Amino acid sequence: MDSLLYYLTPNEMDPFYLFWAKQLFISVCIIGGFYLLSRLLQRVLAKVGTRLCAYTETDLDDRILEIVSGPVMVLVNCAGLYFAIKRLPLPERIGVIAAGILFVINIAIITTVAFRIVNEMLERFGDRVAGPEMSRQLMPLIEKLCTIFLIVTALIITLKHFNYDILSLVTALGVGSLAIGLAAKDTLANMISGFTLMLDRPFRIGDRIQVASQTGDVVDIGLRSTKIKALDNTFLIIPNADLCNSTVINQAFPDVRGKGRINIGIGYDCDPERAKELLVRTAKSAPDVLSEPAPEAYFMNFGDSALNLSLFFWVADYTHLVKATDQINCALVKCFQDNGVNIPYPTRTVIYEKDTDHAPQD
Repeated sequence: MDSLLYYLTPNEMDPFYLFWAKQLFISVCIIGGFYLLSRLLQRVLAKVGTRLCAYTETDLDDRILEIVSGPVMVLVNCAGLYFAIKRLPLPERIGVIAAGILFVINIAIITTVAFRIVNEMLERFGDRVAGPEMSRQLMPLIEKLCTIFLIVTALIITLKHFNYDILSLVTALGVGSLAIGLAAKDTLANMISGFTLMLDRPFRIGDRIQVASQTGDVVDIGLRSTKIKALDNTFLIIPNADLCNSTVINQAFPDVRGKGRINIGIGYDCDPERAKELLVRTAKSAPDVLSEPAPEAYFMNFGDSALNLSLFFWVADYTHLVKATDQINCALVKCFQDNGVNIPYPTRTVIYEKDTDHAPQD
């Protein structure tokens, strides 16, 4: 055994071809040894890791194990290639270049594995934590931010490995970011407001909201603006910063039920209790009005020419509110006519008095 090692050990007295043959043979043996080590590590991960993952209910760890297994083999093989090249009596510049290339490859592999793990976790927990709608809007943004973070981190590590001045680069990026932020402050304000809307969720896609005098259904919530389809079929594009600084009425929250109100006046010669009964009975007969909560009628105040009553009712969906109001109004006209309840016109009595002191004399 000692004699075999003696013959295989490179010696400066050996001929040129024999010296390099021994060097290459040893390097190939190192590469082969690391390859066998990677295969062994893969088997260990497959057996031990699979058993450990079987104790958990989720299959996320199985997916992570599947993602990690292949790159681990590549990393081990790259390590073997690195040691095999490093031990060869090559010029120093060639060794540095080879080591740098392998280092970049390893960083790229690690970054790819980290990205795939983060992406898998976002896909698994996005719907559960944020909900389907929120996940659809927010997850692409989070994925992009994670991708940028991983790439920047890998770039900084790589530059640091090659002894580049990271501080000056970061300072330059900071100054550039400040200049861009000042030039595009309105756009950044809208983007931050859009991110706030996605997190705070005052409304969701499909909700009907009212902003100032505009009412419509939310079509999309973007980073810069929110798109709303108005009731007259027009398309409103409102900057997110304006939405965050405005009072927004969400008709679809906390649920889609809608409450309607009908104001009506009856004559002073009519019985308000009887009129209230007719109002409630008419509302209950409307197909789109809910029986629970039940419709309610109240005598609100004394008007100039009428007793003012208000009818309150509920519908299952706020989109049915106009239709239910039409049904009740049409039915009320006939019901009041059949029961002798009159809806008076506004009237005004003007009294003229003659001023006897200043009136012209006949």
